This record gives sequence, C-alpha cells and structure tokens, in this order.
Amino acid sequence: QVQLVESGGGLVQPGGSLRLSCAASGFTFSNYAMSWYRQAPGKERELVATITSVGGVSNYAGFVKGRFTISRDNTKNTAYLQMTSLQVEDPAVYYCYAKRGRGSYWGQGTQVTVSS
Repeated sequence: QVQLVESGGGLVQPGGSLRLSCAASGFTFSNYAMSWYRQAPGKERELVATITSVGGVSNYAGFVKGRFTISRDNTKNTAYLQMTSLQVEDPAVYYCYAKRGRGSYWGQGTQVTVSS
C-alpha cells in the first residue's frame, strides 16, 4: 500500500521556521522525483519545490526567494522542506508529491499557519 505521510506543520510566528517531513512507503522512493505543493483556502494548489530522484537537482517557485530548502534522504525514504522566514502569505496545507513517468502519488497534507 502506497503512503506519503506529511508531518511537521503547525503554528509559527512571522519570521519563524518549520521543517516538514514526508515519509514514503509502498513504492521505491529513490526512483521518484519529490515535490512539495501548497494550497491556501480559495486558491489553486501551487508548486513550491521539486527535487530529483537522487537529490542532485532542485527547483523552487519564485515566491520561495531562497527561504525554503527541499531535500531528501533515500536511506530513510523521506523528503523534507525546511522553511525559514515564514511570512503571512505562506499559510496553506502543504502536500508532498511523488512522480515517476506516468505514476504519481499525493500525501494527505499538513497545515502550516503563520500568525502573531
């Protein structure tokens, strides 16, 4: 059974940091590119960052502006999103996404709230 389980979300003050984790099981994690998406209320889901299967290349949405870092540990079947300098525009449900060719999987999401 394929599972992507996100964790690490929560409430943080503006300027704060969070580290999201995405634990994968049920498929060969190291063969899949991993991405983080986010969706705020009333908005479409948007791509935040992507990392290749072996972790050699990563790409970020423009709004990240050097604040977030995507990484992965293929020995732990886990992807991460380190978020710093969180802003009031960043609150959303954050989802991890695994893709290889025509196959893809979504996690259930973790809520990130930024408030003073």
